[in-house]
Amino acid sequence: MNTKKLLTLAGSTLLSMSLFSSCVIAIGANKEHNTTYAPNGKVAYAMSPTLGGKLFTAAWIQRSAEYKALCQQAYNIATERLLTATQTPLSAGEKRWAIVTDIDETIVDNTANSVYQALKGEDYSQPSWDRWCDQADAVALQGAVEFFRKADALGVDIYYISNRDEVNRTGTKQNLRALGFPQVDDKHFMFKDKSSDKTSRRDEVLKTHNILMLLGDNLGDFDHFFDVRDESVRDQGVTRFASEFGKRFIVLPNPNYGAWEAALNGGYPDLKTKDGKLTTLLRTQRK
Repeated sequence: MNTKKLLTLAGSTLLSMSLFSSCVIAIGANKEHNTTYAPNGKVAYAMSPTLGGKLFTAAWIQRSAEYKALCQQAYNIATERLLTATQTPLSAGEKRWAIVTDIDETIVDNTANSVYQALKGEDYSQPSWDRWCDQADAVALQGAVEFFRKADALGVDIYYISNRDEVNRTGTKQNLRALGFPQVDDKHFMFKDKSSDKTSRRDEVLKTHNILMLLGDNLGDFDHFFDVRDESVRDQGVTRFASEFGKRFIVLPNPNYGAWEAALNGGYPDLKTKDGKLTTLLRTQRK
């Protein structure tokens, strides 16, 4: 059994044991302030709300037909846009079409790493992430490979603009090639250099191409407007760019992590601080 299946099984087993078999629901990060419920009346240890959430969202991503359907829906829309745009041949001197795509949680699923970390009682860490990328074991999202192969066959250039680091390049190329993604070469890979802001890399593509569409799971994959740690500003951006979603912006679902966490927490604090913020926020929703 490969590592992906082992991690999936481990995550599913933990969820079954902690959430279903014992019917225990625990709320809170601080044991002194926890509210726990159990059918036998015993107090149960409450795991980190953040890590518990990542396990549950990982289970949804890995196991639910609904998640697969949402991914397929996004790629169906992208395919319609692709076919419409390429029906008309390019005129002399006109820039070629390009598609810009993120990698993580946009074309491949990395939740096995989230499960691995959560089962150790740890949040995201760079060393663990780098090992995961080197392992080249991520699986493709529903509909992704077929869409990009079709774009490649229609003569559209594909640019993989990712915030993976350069150290992850070799493993990423190995992974995407094994999954069947096209144009997996250094010319079409644009990884993070000094900044996670993707604006300069998108502008580089625009020098030689017209960008037909952008695909991502994080709104910063589409416009720098969303690269802020303010939930209200990000909400305003959804209204501002409303006409682009489903047309030039194709969004893939990702409840497991993202810039929304930094906006929620005012940055990337340690796990204990995140747990406290999350618990406080959710408690205030019902008084």
